[in-house]
Amino acid sequence: MARIYFAPYGVGLGHASRLLSVAEHLRTSGTGVRFSSFGEAVNYLAVHGYDCMQVPPMELVWSPQGSFSIKGSIASIPQLFTNFIRQLNTEMKYILSYSPDIIVSDTRLSPLFIAEILKIPSILILNQVKLLLSPRLREFRLARLYEKMNGEFLGLLWRLADRILIPDLPPPYTIAERNVWDTSTVASRLSYVGFTSPKVTVTNERLERVCHYLGLDRARPIVFFHLSGPKRTRLRILQNVLLACKSLRPQIQYIISGGTPDGDPDFKKIAANGWYFQWCPVRDEIFALSNLLVIRGGHTVISQAIQFGKPMLTIPIENHGEQIGNSEKVAKIGLGMMIPSAHINPKKIVEAVHHLLDDHSFHDRATDVMKLSSDLDGIDNIVNIIRPYLK
Repeated sequence: MARIYFAPYGVGLGHASRLLSVAEHLRTSGTGVRFSSFGEAVNYLAVHGYDCMQVPPMELVWSPQGSFSIKGSIASIPQLFTNFIRQLNTEMKYILSYSPDIIVSDTRLSPLFIAEILKIPSILILNQVKLLLSPRLREFRLARLYEKMNGEFLGLLWRLADRILIPDLPPPYTIAERNVWDTSTVASRLSYVGFTSPKVTVTNERLERVCHYLGLDRARPIVFFHLSGPKRTRLRILQNVLLACKSLRPQIQYIISGGTPDGDPDFKKIAANGWYFQWCPVRDEIFALSNLLVIRGGHTVISQAIQFGKPMLTIPIENHGEQIGNSEKVAKIGLGMMIPSAHINPKKIVEAVHHLLDDHSFHDRATDVMKLSSDLDGIDNIVNIIRPYLK
């Protein structure tokens, strides 16, 4: 039986969810699948019925306020290096015991090193070629030079993979442009395959069922606050969102998902027009029903918003270069607005929600880009690239 070893990055669920979609397509044809990861991704994959071997974590450091901690991450470099060596050793044992035909990594280097050592074909899925510094640091020329040099060095390491697949739209609509473009060591190796978030078809019957389940009125605006990201980064945003929702226009219905993977899937009614989930089991239906999505700046959730043709308000993790870059591109091409986490408060959320609902140009632009994205099926393209490697 053909075997695939999937290795997603474990912080947040975007990396794991897109590899899960690829795995679902391949498992139906009898292909063996095994995962390795760390953090929240381990439980997430286990809940979906997959073996996920746990490896030592490679996590950046977050401040108590939920922002990316530059000082903390620099201070943790010795520990990160130690964990990377431990991760290599652990990964080597898992891969040797499984003997896969191909290794598919999502934003992780250790599986690529092992693939190179063992001469196993490897594919890398990546929407962050380089690590972006915070906007405050990027004001300094020396910091920008460091960012550039760091990106070129990482590009050399990513080149260990046989194929590098970018789960995004081709230029000029690439959402992750700041994270992907302008890295010469890897530029010629990049293949844009389209978004890898599942292209979900939600029937009207399912929508009506969810409306009945929650008591939603489809004739009134619906706003979905879909909060995600590392646990520490969610709390402050959730507190501001809960306060903001009290000041929304009475006709606006709002649904909040706290983004806790093992949280209670049953909703709580928190207002006459408000619902709260710790973990939302009908997310696709609510994406489809919503007039506006309020999300973080992760690549996966932005791509899903585009595929549903929804305007969005993004609140990227503070000092998180990738999410800030994604969010700036969303605003640049007219798909929505961004509120920097450092400036977040209930009033700004309310004003942005009202503006995005009132100005129909955001909806029109989202519909146009949705049509563009529908021509590229990232999951099918990745599956078709993997198949020739299977014995």
